[in-house]
Amino acid sequence: MKKHHFSISKIPLQMVLIIPFVLQIFGAVGLVGYLSFKNGQKAVNDLADQLMDRTSDIVDQHLNSYLSIPHKVNQINADAIQMGLLDVRNRKTVGKYFWKQMQAYDLTYIGIGLTTGEGAGAARYDGKTVTIDDWSAKPPKNSYNYATDDQGDRSDINAIVDWNNFNVTWYTEPIKAGKPIWSRIFTWNYPNHPYITASAGRPIYDAQNRLLGIVAADIHLLKLSEFLRHLDVSHSGQVFILERNGMLIANSSTQQPFTLVKEEIRRIKATDSPDPSVQSIAKQIQQTFNGFESIIESKKLQLNWQGEPNFVNVTPWRDKYGLDWLVVVSVPEHTFMAQINANTRTTIFLSLGALAVATLMGYLTSHWITQPILQINRASQAMASGNLDQTLDIKNIQELNVLAHSFNYMAGQLRESFTALENSKAELEDRVEERTAELKTALSQLQHTQVQMLQSEKMSSLGQLVAGVAHEINNPVNFIHGNITYLNEYTQDLLRMIHLYQQRHPTNDPEVQALAEEIDLEFLMEDLQKMLASMQMGTDRIRNIVLLLRNFSRMDEAEFKAVDLHEGIESTLLILQHRLKDKPECPAIVVIRDYGKLPEVECYPGQLNQVFMNVLVNAIDALDEINANRSYQEIEANPSQISIRTSISNSQLVEIAIADNAGGMSEEVKNRIFNPFFTTKAVGKGTGMGMAISYQIITEKHGGKLECFSTLGEGSEFIIQLPTQQQVSIAV
Repeated sequence: MKKHHFSISKIPLQMVLIIPFVLQIFGAVGLVGYLSFKNGQKAVNDLADQLMDRTSDIVDQHLNSYLSIPHKVNQINADAIQMGLLDVRNRKTVGKYFWKQMQAYDLTYIGIGLTTGEGAGAARYDGKTVTIDDWSAKPPKNSYNYATDDQGDRSDINAIVDWNNFNVTWYTEPIKAGKPIWSRIFTWNYPNHPYITASAGRPIYDAQNRLLGIVAADIHLLKLSEFLRHLDVSHSGQVFILERNGMLIANSSTQQPFTLVKEEIRRIKATDSPDPSVQSIAKQIQQTFNGFESIIESKKLQLNWQGEPNFVNVTPWRDKYGLDWLVVVSVPEHTFMAQINANTRTTIFLSLGALAVATLMGYLTSHWITQPILQINRASQAMASGNLDQTLDIKNIQELNVLAHSFNYMAGQLRESFTALENSKAELEDRVEERTAELKTALSQLQHTQVQMLQSEKMSSLGQLVAGVAHEINNPVNFIHGNITYLNEYTQDLLRMIHLYQQRHPTNDPEVQALAEEIDLEFLMEDLQKMLASMQMGTDRIRNIVLLLRNFSRMDEAEFKAVDLHEGIESTLLILQHRLKDKPECPAIVVIRDYGKLPEVECYPGQLNQVFMNVLVNAIDALDEINANRSYQEIEANPSQISIRTSISNSQLVEIAIADNAGGMSEEVKNRIFNPFFTTKAVGKGTGMGMAISYQIITEKHGGKLECFSTLGEGSEFIIQLPTQQQVSIAV
């Protein structure tokens, strides 16, 4: 039998060039198309997750900010009432005061309801115009709504209605809770302006801690829908907020989250929303989790609506005053896949066209290259056999002709080129490192300057505010304090006159005796003197507080002077008293003072007050964070404490140590505590600038030391060391 021998050398060079080239093009095009499609799908999922996370974060931040305003306003008003700055019995003044607050805050209503049944408030029922409500204790026709001028003074009566504090949840629920809460959502079909509000209420007390009633502030929930409609995702998807019972709070749809039944506003459930996409998504979420109450953490789902996949993110949102809502973000898949599918089709057609063109060009190119290469191959074989006298006459491809004549020369040139390339690389690396170091230095200086400017501006504004408050309090207190002495003298003179009259003109006049017994003359004479003494002590205390406030307000003093550091510490503690005192949910933070006898220290007083403020605020924040996870009884058993110790280590150095018994810090956090912009607090609660500025003030401005000592689980201590006298170079 005749044998056939096959050899790869029998395959033409032209085919060797064409087939691998075509296969590579086909494989590369197919692989690129497949990877492009898969990466597009993955990118869609990642982009959808990022978009929904970002949208949920934006909604969460807006809710935290918008819904905190009513409670802040209530806190301000409750404090003003308890301090006696606002007389709740003067309803006309209270109504005007609330009217002015309405100009400053984006609220729908601010009001007060008293245990006597009386009350007053300022409202924006139509969303624009602020009116004043004023009601007496007993209906009917006891509540008047007044129009106002641009100064907040009452003008015309708009309406007269019946009102009873004790029949509305706005009043009864905060009284029953005995703490700040959100009462049930209130709806009212105000003419042409639906009125749907969430009311924040807080019980109020007088200086003797007796219940006076409640203060309340309302927000309009339809404004949440307006905010949701302006989100980017709302153009193609849906964002809606609902309660745990399924009732709709707000949505980004053009449909309203309520309906009118016999001219009355009735809220609707998300599963009954007139918007079909909101209704369908809500029903599927309810079925998936067997109700809305079981959702305790953020969930990401893929649900179908009208046969199309939708990316859905469900996030719980809560606050400490009782709100427990769900934020739902839904984005249809076609929003992302439409362009990707179009690009995929375009890629396939382009790939097929490129494959055809590449095949044709491969054939022509291979034919063009084959002939010169065959000549070079024959010449190479001849040279390998020892015949070095070979001449190549290649005319159609200039490069191959040059290659044939200049191979050795090119090899030498390549070696020289590689050497020059290495030198250029080393020089370029040196220049890059030098430029990088310059940029790092400039960035560090810019960060320090920015931190210092922002913090200084903030503390300067606080100092101006405190100075203004202290000045306004000081004048009336000095007037009262100055007249108490004369009042006491006049009272003593009157009492001596009464005693002398009783001695010289005793009488058994029954009318005089009856009046003396009715007013309890002996007790009145004795208690009047005690009352004057108490007033004297009270005005002395207020004057001391004003003095501390004025001392703290020296924030923008640039003068270098010798001061008593204890005054600065006490001033700072006074400013932070509202955070240290007892609260309904938490006992007071105990401040332990261990003051040594310190000489006056040369310093910038305002800047040191800024350092004390930053360190004490961080200590209070740390205690609040750990107390959030403890009950009232647990905190009483192991109370929160801040200890302040001052001493002088030698005649040239004073030491201030501020310690707390919070959770402490890890080594990683402690090592970065003085870095600019480093913070462990949540977004919106800290900038990371305070401790960096404090460190700069102590070390650079005063030539001292600021050190942090902390053990995780045991608390933290900041130790400040300052020279009593500054060198001229440091002061300058």
